[in-house]
Amino acid sequence: MEMEKKIEVTSKSVFDLLSKTTEYLEPGPASQVKLNMLNTMSKIRGRVKTTGSPQTEGLTAWGDCMLRYGHELGEESVFGPLCSGGYEAMRQMADVKDSLDIGVKQNFLDPLQNLQDKDLKDIMHHLKKLEGRRLDFDCKRTHQGKIPAEEIHQAMEKFEESKELAERSMFNFLENDVEQVCQLSALIEAALEYHRQSCEILEELSGKL
Repeated sequence: MEMEKKIEVTSKSVFDLLSKTTEYLEPGPASQVKLNMLNTMSKIRGRVKTTGSPQTEGLTAWGDCMLRYGHELGEESVFGPLCSGGYEAMRQMADVKDSLDIGVKQNFLDPLQNLQDKDLKDIMHHLKKLEGRRLDFDCKRTHQGKIPAEEIHQAMEKFEESKELAERSMFNFLENDVEQVCQLSALIEAALEYHRQSCEILEELSGKL
């Protein structure tokens, strides 16, 4: 019962982590509309592969503004090239964010999804089967005298078999939770690298200013 409680909490945590991490990585509604438009245009042009999620840094009106006025002011001015440099910094940060998205998906989201689809799903199947056989055994045991002893014995054996399978699957899963720690570590490392590279890009731009 203690293992079952831990499995239930783990299952909920995996579900929420998948949802919230995706929410953290995905662009806002306005960017998503732009992404859908880009994907539609790609399909019209016969490109099967859809465009990757546009990053906030690459879609900001601020970046577009700096690029436009950087071109208009030209190389002759001091302000113009720096405006263009600001746009380039935003573009580089968008590329870094793309790398974060890919890394988190491969090293965190995909393994968690696999965990949910296979290991946790198998455990839930064993627990559901165990509960059904427990109810069957209790029912037949309650009606002793009306039901043959052999039938009650078979129901008990099936219950014990399911109990052993459920316990073993939960125990093995909980003993190997270090895998989830490794996946969480990969998520944190990816986020740290994203912020480190973003900081370097902005520091370089600040140095030019």
